[in-house]
Amino acid sequence: IEALQEVGGPIGLPSHLGTAPRMPLADLEAVKAQSGLTFTGDKKIVASLRAIKSEAEIAKIARTCAIAGRAFGRMGEIAAPGTPLAQVFRDFQRLLLEEGADWVPYLAGGAGPEGYADVISPASEVPLAAGDVLMLDTGAVWDGYFCDYDRNFAIGHAGDTPCAAHARLIEATQAGLDAAQPGVRASDVWRAMADVVGGGEDAGRFGHGLGMQLTEGLSLTSGDQTVLRPGMVITLEPGIETASGRIMVHEENIVITDGAPQALSPLATVDLPVI
Repeated sequence: IEALQEVGGPIGLPSHLGTAPRMPLADLEAVKAQSGLTFTGDKKIVASLRAIKSEAEIAKIARTCAIAGRAFGRMGEIAAPGTPLAQVFRDFQRLLLEEGADWVPYLAGGAGPEGYADVISPASEVPLAAGDVLMLDTGAVWDGYFCDYDRNFAIGHAGDTPCAAHARLIEATQAGLDAAQPGVRASDVWRAMADVVGGGEDAGRFGHGLGMQLTEGLSLTSGDQTVLRPGMVITLEPGIETASGRIMVHEENIVITDGAPQALSPLATVDLPVI
């Protein structure tokens, strides 16, 4: 209260999507009442400043992506037929820390034949089986900045359906990468990927902003008219249905530049890796 009174008002509080006061609401009300200052929304000033990253910020995100890339490269150490999915989750967090992550606040994934049922459920103790598709999606942090991308793996052997789906996802990601030019809208990038994987207007979100928060700013949806500008860091995350109740998703992290976008995550190849 004393610090705010020294500065004076009005005080802008970020209050749009993805924000939180980070203090008990009773305390916030006390601050408002006892300071005698006027509190308003911040008119998205914080969000607009975060949307455009400096070169130093981009370098931090790239470093975080590289850490995750090294951890993904060690998947053969922790995943095999018979390994419980929950153990893979725990071990992958360990790999991220060993490779240099400060902490791992987010890790999601799934596993199953021809794909997985969803991508955000907690890991179960069900063991991986030959023919399963395993996906891990990590939001690791280094020096305050997130990466957010995933990788798919076939356990034991890769079936025709997952291989074809993975190739289609890589094609869609490349289409999104080609479309992500400065001046285009978030919905245009979504459309480029949706045209490859299908699903029409109900295809869902295919990416979002990234930085000091795992999800910040724009969403790659059919209705988001946000214009891409150099310095924005976004994810490309198309998904595809592989069978009834089964899906596969793929995600990469990129930065918008004055010309062609640059990949921050080490881009996956078209072939589905086999463990």
